[in-house]
Amino acid sequence: MRAGRLRGSEGTHPGDVIPLREATRAWFAISLQTFGGPAGQIAVMQHKLVDEKRWIGQRRFLHALNYCMLLPGPEAQQLAIYTGWLLNGTLGGLIAGILFVLPGMLALLGLTILYLAAGSTAAVTGLFAGLAPAVIAIVVQAVYRVGKRALTHRVLIFLAVASFLALAVFGVPFPLVILAAGLLGWTAARWVPALRTLQAHGGEDGPPPLIDDDALHATRPSIRRAVAIIALGLVVWFTPVLLAGAVLGRTSVYVDQSLFFSGAAVVTFGGAYAVLAYVAQQAVEVYGWLAPGEMVHGLALAETTPGPLVMVTQWVGGVAAYRDPGPLDPWAGMLVGSLLTTWVTFVPCFLFIFLGAPYVERLRHNTHLTAALTGITAAVVGVIASLAVYFSLHTLFDATRTVDAGPLGLELPVLDAWDPFAFALTAVALALLFGRNWSPLRTLGACAAVGLVASLVS
Repeated sequence: MRAGRLRGSEGTHPGDVIPLREATRAWFAISLQTFGGPAGQIAVMQHKLVDEKRWIGQRRFLHALNYCMLLPGPEAQQLAIYTGWLLNGTLGGLIAGILFVLPGMLALLGLTILYLAAGSTAAVTGLFAGLAPAVIAIVVQAVYRVGKRALTHRVLIFLAVASFLALAVFGVPFPLVILAAGLLGWTAARWVPALRTLQAHGGEDGPPPLIDDDALHATRPSIRRAVAIIALGLVVWFTPVLLAGAVLGRTSVYVDQSLFFSGAAVVTFGGAYAVLAYVAQQAVEVYGWLAPGEMVHGLALAETTPGPLVMVTQWVGGVAAYRDPGPLDPWAGMLVGSLLTTWVTFVPCFLFIFLGAPYVERLRHNTHLTAALTGITAAVVGVIASLAVYFSLHTLFDATRTVDAGPLGLELPVLDAWDPFAFALTAVALALLFGRNWSPLRTLGACAAVGLVASLVS
């Protein structure tokens, strides 16, 4: 394999494909446009890096994306780190990954403060009454879009349905569902060759990219390098957690959140919506940090800000710490909880990329990875569908009931407690997304305005 071709590299450091200053400007511009979830974020990077600037080739870009989709956590941010690493080495990956989440983190922090300061007012209540139905429609659209792209064979449809039933009906732990899907995808590929191949869509126009499709990064994997990255990464990851435990107490909510979200960072495969299914269950039902409806509120706010949707974990950490601040002032607790949760959620992304990317560079045509990815992607369709059901139950109905019968663990709505306004606004949001092809952000804005007006009028 040959290294990526360098053009216009005047002023770069050794190993830089483009000047670091130019790359930083590009990543900052991308960070301000990353609305609409991982699909929209990946599309922004595709347009900017592949189509417009021609810094990386299409198949090369997809190869990096395939690896990121195999990892736990937000694949769009990991793709930014990977691409930044390809273009400018470790420093480039750090800049790309930090800028990708920074605007959204600051915006969501401001919205969390607004929510906690005025959460009981009619205006804020109406705002969320409009946002929650729009979130349902957005998640349903995600099921449709991911399913249309991923479920190309009967085996994959079976995996999606089985994953949905395992989560929504039998209460199988989320990590086991994803692990089983990857193993089944890898196994089924022996008899279904189509599962071993992921194709790029269409050809490419324009000049050759700086990093072409046959490019190979100069960094070579080694045991020494891997041990050094793991050691440094763990120190960076857990030092703030140890400080929180030493200063605020081992039993504080800050340590509980840090340990939970650190664990979630390594088991939540399948992107933001899949992460939310797991986080919502644990944060609401196990730890009691939030009420069920508040998880929908957090997702609605995360949908309106740039950056990964998994930033909703910052919302969970901030709200929970505000209500149980320990020795801190509630507002100081909210700030510490928000920042600490964000830290342990996103630092692992850098560790996964810097550790694994050199190996992945040398596994360009490994069909086993592709087959496992295909199975996991199919399972994610079922995971997102289970999330849509969860949000629907707690938005469209004011009460639910649990039915336990042997291995079954169903949460069902109380039909008399249905909310006609929420049903109507959900239908409107679905019509705007599917019928009018509105963007998620525009749909959220319209539904929020309807909810706000309705609350003020009533």
